[in-house]
Amino acid sequence: MDAVIESAPRAPHLRVDVHEPGVRARSRRLSCKIGEQVDFDTQALASYCFAQWEPLVFDALLIAAAVEFCDRSQKRAMHQWARRFEVRLPVHDPHHWGSAAVSKALLAALVFLTGDDWQIEFVERHKAQPPPMQSTFVLPTGSHTIIPFSEGMDSRAVAGLEARSLGPSLLRVRLGSKMSDLACLSRYGQAFASVPYTVQAGAQNFAESSARSRGFKFATISGLTAYLAKAERIIISESGQGALGSALVPVGQAYEDYRNHPLFTDRMETYFEALLNYRPRFEFPRLWYTKGETLKAFVNDCPDGAAWANTWSCWQSARQVSVGGHKRQCGICAACLLRRQSVHAAGLSEGTKVYVWEDLTAESFAKGAAKGFTRQTSALREYAIAGVLHLDHLAALRATSAGQVVLQLCAFQLSRSRQLAETEVAQKLERLLTQHELEWRTFMQSLGANSFIADWAADAR
Repeated sequence: MDAVIESAPRAPHLRVDVHEPGVRARSRRLSCKIGEQVDFDTQALASYCFAQWEPLVFDALLIAAAVEFCDRSQKRAMHQWARRFEVRLPVHDPHHWGSAAVSKALLAALVFLTGDDWQIEFVERHKAQPPPMQSTFVLPTGSHTIIPFSEGMDSRAVAGLEARSLGPSLLRVRLGSKMSDLACLSRYGQAFASVPYTVQAGAQNFAESSARSRGFKFATISGLTAYLAKAERIIISESGQGALGSALVPVGQAYEDYRNHPLFTDRMETYFEALLNYRPRFEFPRLWYTKGETLKAFVNDCPDGAAWANTWSCWQSARQVSVGGHKRQCGICAACLLRRQSVHAAGLSEGTKVYVWEDLTAESFAKGAAKGFTRQTSALREYAIAGVLHLDHLAALRATSAGQVVLQLCAFQLSRSRQLAETEVAQKLERLLTQHELEWRTFMQSLGANSFIADWAADAR
């Protein structure tokens, strides 16, 4: 009998036409209409484009929005990560966007970040995008450093730590999507810009939630803001576990997560240089520290250190994790578990009503949730298991031969990225992971041997 050779399954393939009002998408292309699927808010755009109006900046924002639309529209296959995208997009200067330097740098960043195959065709706009009306909200120019600022713990802590030495030259840039974020102006004495667009589903509902394109969106916003404000540096606030952990210990068969990784921001620097003739420096001041160490330093050294208690870490939406009509953090996703580990490591505590899963010492997953919570689902349980295994595997990485190979490659790559000796990077990685292991094991001990968390972690070792 002749042998049967099965070909590899084809990657999911999506063709998208981004188009202006009055222009139709081509046949057999998913329509992404400017003003509908990608909608620019006039007030937000005015607050963002505080400097002289540049169509090139608008086009870069449109590309970030289109990438998000594509990423969310095409579901990944169960046993295959990569997808293929063919995108046609109108810009003001298709010759510049289509040049070898710009297109190569853009695609290099997208492919590396998402693990997908991207083909982007640039066509000339039918009508120029009208500039927003003069805004009364003006970001200061001449700031030396930009820091993306959010409700996250690392964001709040690192902004406080960096402000000690940088003072007014540190410009906090809000990566939210609501103009109500501007209320932070009076609270922090700094300027904010909201993301000036929203992305909505088209003819087919959004089907993918892995959201790797968020890294491109936020790096684009940060880089363009730095360019407009004539800032030289962009501070990435992620601590070591957040920046490196998701690439060192990917989940299941998923592609490594580089959303906050220096290897991705290196590629974004190259993209900005090709596009704008401007190269910002993405810097990671807490790369070699744990989140717990960053939190402890913030609490001990900054006058607003108590603000950590008002930060938000959870990935879940309010619809999924509300108790009695009040939004809480879930307490069991990877982000929440790392937060709880870090709070414990810093010698701090939180109230019982912060999380849906109030009691991690409970013997079962179900018993750990708040009594008023009725939406316990298999998906939430899977999030919890994935979060536990991620932190547990990261703590055990140094102890395995396979882990040593991963760390050697990581040290080599980061030495070139951060322009440090490879031996120095290896030592910093060793210290970071040793500290994470200590924090994780101590946190686990605090939960007790009967905790459902301890049971899952024990199965992983």
